[in-house]
Amino acid sequence: MLERIHLAIIQQVEKQGSLTAAAGVLHVTQSALSHSMKKLEQQLGTDIWRREGRSLQLTQAGQYLLAVANRVLPQLDLAEERLQQFAQGERGSLRIGMECHPCYQWLLKIVAPYLSAWPDVDVDVKQKFQFGGIGALFGYEIDLLVTPDPLYKPGLHFEPVFDYEQVLVVAANHYLAPLPYVEPDHITKEILISYPVDVERLDIYNQFLLPAGVAPKRHKTIETTDIMLQMVASGRGVAALPRWLVEEYAEKLAIVPVRLGPEGIAKQIFLGARDTEITIDYIQAFVKLARSPALAFNK
Repeated sequence: MLERIHLAIIQQVEKQGSLTAAAGVLHVTQSALSHSMKKLEQQLGTDIWRREGRSLQLTQAGQYLLAVANRVLPQLDLAEERLQQFAQGERGSLRIGMECHPCYQWLLKIVAPYLSAWPDVDVDVKQKFQFGGIGALFGYEIDLLVTPDPLYKPGLHFEPVFDYEQVLVVAANHYLAPLPYVEPDHITKEILISYPVDVERLDIYNQFLLPAGVAPKRHKTIETTDIMLQMVASGRGVAALPRWLVEEYAEKLAIVPVRLGPEGIAKQIFLGARDTEITIDYIQAFVKLARSPALAFNK
């Protein structure tokens, strides 16, 4: 009945746009591919595609099988990869997705000792999942997600590993620099610089500005931390970042962290994984190392 090759064919036809192109990717002849799918349709008693002119369109049954293929094939690929690693004497792979722009400096402090302690685990960091990590976990494209904003869903597990405070960073000669804390109204006079993230995901908006019903004078985005803080140091704007990151950069730039509100904004970095894999020893070792006080930044 339904086999892996059928799922691969459905997925590749959708990706490549034709039977011919899919056959080339899968290294089979077009006639063999067509025969295989026709036989499956006969066994299932329903069509998978219908022809519209010169193109193929998935039927409802085909759409369902495509969804199954997109969910199952990455899991099978991962299983084969893991089994090959076991056969070669390796422990496995740890693919880390980043959903936290300023977390790279923190992550580097964890990865270095981890590589020494687990030489038989292959570690990779997937930057393209900065803002799509939950889907990447469900799609078996990453094994761990670094995020300050966990989204609790069935099948996923999140572990808090590091506390920090979100602060406003201003130039050392800025009029807000001497204040013990800033109020939302202070930001209405400022150009707020942030990473290119949806506004609803920015803490300074959803936990500070929006509840007060105010907005910055202007909002601009910059992708890199270095350039962002250079802009702040030169008086071109203000930004909201973790205190530990600001204090690290303050050693070489004229910038100052200022508390957001009298109570501040407390945050945590979480590591997310699939429920079925959170207990794997080398994943647990990474989580434990990430919690190590000796490796944490000053909070």
